[in-house]
Amino acid sequence: MGGFFGVVSKQKCITDVFYGTDYQFHLGTRRGGIATINGSGHFEREIHNLENSYFRPRFEDELDKFDGNAGIGVISDTDAQPMLTNSHLGRFALVTVARINNLEELAQELISEGEHLSEFTSGRINPTELISLLIVKGRTFVEGIENVYNKVKGSCSMLLLTEDGVIAARDAWGRTPIVVGRKDGAMAVSTESTAFPNLDYSVEHFVGPGEIIKIRANGMEQLRKPNKKMQICAFMWVYYGFPTSCYEGKNVEQVRFECGKAMGEADDTEVDCACGIPDSGVGMATGYAVGAKVPYLRCIAKYTPTWPRSFMPANQEMRNLVAKMKLIANKDLLKGKRLLCCDDSIVRGTQLRDNTKILFDDGAKEVHMRIACPPLVYGCRFINFTSSKSDRELITRRIIEEFEGPNPSEETLQKYTETDSPEYKRMVSEIARRLNLSSLKFTKLEDLVKAIGLPKCHICTHCFDGSSAFTLEETNE
Repeated sequence: MGGFFGVVSKQKCITDVFYGTDYQFHLGTRRGGIATINGSGHFEREIHNLENSYFRPRFEDELDKFDGNAGIGVISDTDAQPMLTNSHLGRFALVTVARINNLEELAQELISEGEHLSEFTSGRINPTELISLLIVKGRTFVEGIENVYNKVKGSCSMLLLTEDGVIAARDAWGRTPIVVGRKDGAMAVSTESTAFPNLDYSVEHFVGPGEIIKIRANGMEQLRKPNKKMQICAFMWVYYGFPTSCYEGKNVEQVRFECGKAMGEADDTEVDCACGIPDSGVGMATGYAVGAKVPYLRCIAKYTPTWPRSFMPANQEMRNLVAKMKLIANKDLLKGKRLLCCDDSIVRGTQLRDNTKILFDDGAKEVHMRIACPPLVYGCRFINFTSSKSDRELITRRIIEEFEGPNPSEETLQKYTETDSPEYKRMVSEIARRLNLSSLKFTKLEDLVKAIGLPKCHICTHCFDGSSAFTLEETNE
């Protein structure tokens, strides 16, 4: 997915930009970048590849050259950014968190209008450069950003470092979040509110869908009012979000806890303890333990000093190896136990199947799995949620096609998304069999929505039920 952080301060800002951007690192995998502007109007920029490294060590030796009072940083799942642009709107640096499904179409449109586009060495169009070109089509920054909203199919949130502050623009449907922070002498914007506490910022404002704001050192100015409709991704709370972050005022860990508690209260499975698959399954597991009145034990620990996140390596085989090596089962706690584990989701099922085998091999008597969200039946069309190239990579879709034949109809798929329908139960039972689980249950969609605490129509649950009320072609007035 990706995340960004921006600051405008009365003092040199690089420390806040550096650490604020580092607090986005769990959101992206490929590249990191920083740009600042000083009082003389000089932009300083640096971009590094993060596929085999972490953010801080790649940048910490270069911080002295960033001498400006305003800056932005990004962790990107896609392209090299920030992009620097000199235009009739003025000079600016741009970072984006975006998924542009019509990238090639927009590129050809711009080229036909006489624009020039650079490419990656891999031959791909740089999405952030394309967004920059769409922005400068406008007579103002606001008009240019609205042009992005009208043109892009998918989603796009962005920060612009200008000669007069930092402009933050949230995706027109609000699929990804932006939050504004304030402290004495400085304002900041961030994808994750978890970046604020240790830098002494307090939450000032949650940017609305399609809202455009500008921050300066002394405050925030609204440049465009938010749209009425919103479709924030439910997976921000289920998986992507850091436990201490809040989106729309709803805390990530609290949502995970409430989902687990609701499942624990309703579950009549007899188990000896609950355990979370680190890290995103821990919040649900603590809630389950409270709801089911069973002890919470750390039967699985994650070794963090040397092993990166399991989705960082580009090669699937290596991702599977990393996922296995970083999790260590505690045999002394497992032996003879009827273990209940909580995890955030099941995508392909490969890692979970391997983990289940290890738990049994290490002495668990039973292994029950509880998942923090409903089954993933549809691929995401709106943000870069997974690296899956097609819906058939989802274990649910492979099973459905085995049951129903290739290319099942939408009506057929819907039967598998309905909690406790015969088709749903059959699918869940088959997933449990393939993963060698003693039992398997998923959080009900109703319970997830209740835990988030927003109206269902404000949350994108497309990957669970295909129900996004808004197609890629519709606009949000």
